[in-house]
Amino acid sequence: MSLNDHDDFGGLHRDLLATGRTVGRRRLLTPVGGIGASFGALQLMGCGGDSNPTSPSTTTGTTGTGTTGTDTTGGGALCAAKVPEETAGPFPGDGSNGPNVLPLTGAVRSDIRPSFAGMSGTADGVPLTIALTLVSSSTCAPLAGRAVYIWHCDRLGRYSLYNSGVTSQNYLRGVQEADGNGRVVFTSIFPACYAGRWPHIHFEVYPTLAAAQSVTNKVATSQIALPKASCDEVYATAGYEQSVRNLSQVSLASDNVFSDGASLELATMTGSVGGGYTAALTVAV
Repeated sequence: MSLNDHDDFGGLHRDLLATGRTVGRRRLLTPVGGIGASFGALQLMGCGGDSNPTSPSTTTGTTGTGTTGTDTTGGGALCAAKVPEETAGPFPGDGSNGPNVLPLTGAVRSDIRPSFAGMSGTADGVPLTIALTLVSSSTCAPLAGRAVYIWHCDRLGRYSLYNSGVTSQNYLRGVQEADGNGRVVFTSIFPACYAGRWPHIHFEVYPTLAAAQSVTNKVATSQIALPKASCDEVYATAGYEQSVRNLSQVSLASDNVFSDGASLELATMTGSVGGGYTAALTVAV
């Protein structure tokens, strides 16, 4: 399977629920201002009950915003817009398409840069911390005890276990259980932009850590979009040369996953090339 086969799947489901009815994200979230405002202005609708002061839902970054909205309808049917269901792509490593890392010893970890379970190799690149906060779409309460499986490509656009040169490695894959605030934090590297796709990170949500050993138990599959300003900064560094051209040939509007709106999936970014970046996103399920 070639790199051009990345995520070229159909069946994208983008229903967005708000106040008990289904509307399109472009209708619900009218773009304002530039890229950051257009796609990050409203990640959640009516999630003002989150009292965690360190939650990404209350922080702003160099591009986009994680600020939550306030439900003034009084309907209470839906506290937060659910994260869109997206394709897992052709390289999930969860047993649904070949290799399966989920039941392996060592899969539960915070640092996903090295390979594990008898495989060797470490992914190089600009440091990236991935911080997700899981909340209930009906109550906005933190979803403590849920589990997240996360994976993405390396600096050269390769997925471990699948692409040439990294079939004997399983780096940039890992599982974590959400803490009492619904938070999971992974240490990783900034992924490449490969031909035909906007820079992104895949994840699946499971009801418990034990359930995360089988893909049949997942309750959500989605992707995190990375803001262009941060991508431009990272791709100007050594090792990411291929990403410069690839990024120039794609946009959020043309991407086959994010083209109908990425406001619920666009990470809030902070940091720098020298000190590393943090990509934060609040995920309602």
